[in-house]
Amino acid sequence: MAKTALITGASQGIGACIAKTLAADGFNIAIDCYSQREVENGGEAVAAACREQGVEAECFIADVSDFAACEAMVKAVKARFGTIDALVNNAGITKDGLLVRMTPEQFDAVINVNLKGTFNMIRHVGTVMMRQRSGRIVNISSVAGVYGNAGQINYSASKAGVIGMTKTTAKELGSRGVTCNAVAPGFIRSAMTDVLGDDYKEQIKKMIALGRLGEQQDIANAVSFLVSDKASYITGQVLVVSGGLAM
Repeated sequence: MAKTALITGASQGIGACIAKTLAADGFNIAIDCYSQREVENGGEAVAAACREQGVEAECFIADVSDFAACEAMVKAVKARFGTIDALVNNAGITKDGLLVRMTPEQFDAVINVNLKGTFNMIRHVGTVMMRQRSGRIVNISSVAGVYGNAGQINYSASKAGVIGMTKTTAKELGSRGVTCNAVAPGFIRSAMTDVLGDDYKEQIKKMIALGRLGEQQDIANAVSFLVSDKASYITGQVLVVSGGLAM
């Protein structure tokens, strides 16, 4: 039986790249989308691209911040594919603002999706993996969670929390053959970075040892390794993929 990977927030950007890469690795792909509109505006196209690799792929709908919705989606994925061998917690949002101006609503929204959403998915998929006595969990954190970032106290807190959650999950599930690691991207070329001014981008590049922004494929490659058999003795680790930012 082919292995199955469930990726949250995979209708676009880094998540879509991860889905396509794992499909090329031979995984059947379950794509979590926030809504039917997201399925239609990106998710189904990603699924179609995955199917071109000769695997099965399907979109599922769940708001990761909703515990019950995650439970229902995980049950649906398990029923559809029979197994969940890899979970990639990629779904995330930003609502940036300086600390002294940030509203409770801005803070809570980011925590609910980025941190609580990661917990919700690990909680439900972790149960499946424990019963299987095997599984790979990869949480997408950020350099903001490692170093902090001005104007992103909510995002930085959520991504730092993901790192703590990763290490605890690794300790709790390791005896059942489940690994859990985090990937912390740096400045990756995406729709989010495309809107940055050229001068600001040049300033960022000067902070990066390799002197360039990363590509989405760089993150997907790291995830591909961590869910593979080659990473079977790696757990509780944070792989910073930043081109040497702020070392």
